[in-house]
Amino acid sequence: MISRIDLRGDALPEGPALRDLLPRADFDVQAALEKVRPICEAVHHRGDAALIDYAEIFDGVRLDQVRVPAAALTRALDELDPAVRAGLEESIRRARIVHREQRRTTHTTQVVPGGSVTEKWVPVERVGLYAPGGRSVYPSSVIMNAVPAQEAGVPSMALASPAQKDFGGLPHPTILAACALLGIDEVYAAGGATAVAMFAYGTESCAPANMVTGPGNIWVAAAKRYFTGRIGIDAEAGPTEIAILADDTADPAHVASDLISQAEHDPLAAAVLVTDSPDLADAVEKELEPQVAATKHIEDRIVPALSGKQSAIVLVDGLEEGLRVVDAYGAEHLEIHTADAAAVADRVKNAGAIFVGPWAPVSLGDYCAGSNHVLPTGGCACHSSGLSVQSFLRGIHVVDYTRDALAEVAHHVVTLAEAEDLPAHGAAVKARFGWKVPESK
Repeated sequence: MISRIDLRGDALPEGPALRDLLPRADFDVQAALEKVRPICEAVHHRGDAALIDYAEIFDGVRLDQVRVPAAALTRALDELDPAVRAGLEESIRRARIVHREQRRTTHTTQVVPGGSVTEKWVPVERVGLYAPGGRSVYPSSVIMNAVPAQEAGVPSMALASPAQKDFGGLPHPTILAACALLGIDEVYAAGGATAVAMFAYGTESCAPANMVTGPGNIWVAAAKRYFTGRIGIDAEAGPTEIAILADDTADPAHVASDLISQAEHDPLAAAVLVTDSPDLADAVEKELEPQVAATKHIEDRIVPALSGKQSAIVLVDGLEEGLRVVDAYGAEHLEIHTADAAAVADRVKNAGAIFVGPWAPVSLGDYCAGSNHVLPTGGCACHSSGLSVQSFLRGIHVVDYTRDALAEVAHHVVTLAEAEDLPAHGAAVKARFGWKVPESK
């Protein structure tokens, strides 16, 4: 069901050569870009009419309007299963605890007497949030996008999720209920590239946004790439992935269940076990078969994901080699199932989120750990972070110098401007002092 890659015996290569040995899904955003281009431009030129036409083509339902009526949000919350509501409320509460601590404050640095630089943090003015609605329904993604934006102080936000034929063209009612719990009253039935285009260009019913965040399929990723530069984005999210670093202390049943938990997202989902224990590898393989047979989404998601080129059991010589492998892989989610797991986790350099020990499965982070589950994929954890309050803030430097403070450094400014052959830069300083450079004190 899952392949093996044996990296034992020889010295591991460095950098890209090691990354090339590790499993990864094919995810060609550039190829998809050409397919989403006409869709995005149709939304640009035809607005809501294009959104309605594409909902009929892609979602099989003809909409009367794109914006979800307020009554539908209220009804969805009123009809929500009380147990699901309690779970969502607890997820929101814990996410707020974590994200509220991330908020940066204005700070002034006195560089010299009379000269200061203040860094103030200003939220993005308007954000478009995206919640997928294809194979699964993700009210948790509503929370993970909305809470950091709200804690950052974003004054205007809207959410889009695909129209659902089974619900009269509205997004899934659990998505709508999550919006109601969070106080998001601007919601649109739009999915995939059309939703990103709606936020980027604006339509008759939806004002344009400065930024779009949220996970999605390859069409969402391609649309984000198409609009990069026009709008801010969080990331071009690829298929979800889990890597597990484990030794012979790990429980094979736990490891197998966690691999399966990611595989059930999508047939392109990646599930990777890195271990120095052949006995654990054998035990995990034995656990996979009965656990897969006992769950849902077997043939359409789990089996293709576990048997695909993106998933594998990677055998290494020891913990040091295992750490090198998981750092080269840069997993979206990394679980540590080793002796002294906290100390091992502390040594990891590249991961979207790290889950320490047997009692912190990725599923906890998906819903109720308080951490954010919108994380970098495809190895991007080596240079990017997950969604946070900082994602929605812009740092602006405010420079405040007196005449004397500028005079003290004027000669350096003029000298450096002339060294770069930009004499007008120096002249802008000289003009303030009667075209004579003040003597340094």
